[in-house]
Amino acid sequence: MPELRSPRLAVLIDADNASAKIVDGLFEEIAKIGEASVRRIYGDFASARSKAWIDVLARYAIIPQQQFAYTTGKNASDITLVIDAMDLLHSGRFDGFCLVSSDSDFTRLASRIREQGIDVFGFGEQKTPESFRQACRRFIYTENLAPSAVSNGADAVQAASSLRPPSAATPIIKRVIAQMETEDGWVQLGVVGNQLANLASDFDSRTFGFKKLIDLVKKTNAFEVDHAGGRPVRIRLKPQPTKNSVKSAT
Repeated sequence: MPELRSPRLAVLIDADNASAKIVDGLFEEIAKIGEASVRRIYGDFASARSKAWIDVLARYAIIPQQQFAYTTGKNASDITLVIDAMDLLHSGRFDGFCLVSSDSDFTRLASRIREQGIDVFGFGEQKTPESFRQACRRFIYTENLAPSAVSNGADAVQAASSLRPPSAATPIIKRVIAQMETEDGWVQLGVVGNQLANLASDFDSRTFGFKKLIDLVKKTNAFEVDHAGGRPVRIRLKPQPTKNSVKSAT
């Protein structure tokens, strides 16, 4: 019986709009999706802001595509990335593309690849425009890829400041549960997780400071959790207190 192969991915990095500090977390995350068969990075590596990438290229076998900035305001790197992406797309050899950038200019590229039936996974900062985030099947914030071992210093402060409060996740989780329409209100957490990814490509429990969705759900204090008897974890909205129950409590 032939061995099943991981999805083949083309990883294209915009050096002008991605920090080299995320490289370890980036490729760990990509490994969860599939095999990074092509790894290319685009930028002017003679410039100061792209030089940090030079130190990590060999470690991850990333092929640099040097683009000199001959004219101010003309981004040859973006154009080269798009041309390469289309060539790779039409080769028919890839199951998905990973576009690493916070630049909304790649929105149409992501849409075009998905029109071909190929998945696009975006990686960028939380400031990335919504148009690009929603054009991807999934969008992972690079703030969530920072080393968790960092416990002090500027990187730790920046990572902590980017976290959203757990309560901010409550509305979208409620929307998913409402769409599922069960008789008793209970829904499996795994199904909720899948629906969250479909509803919001950038939803990630790590954005709220939790590695697991179940821990985020509990912290919101808006849902009941049931995982008794070895069954899959289920959740439902907590019953809203009635006027009579509020009066009796006072």
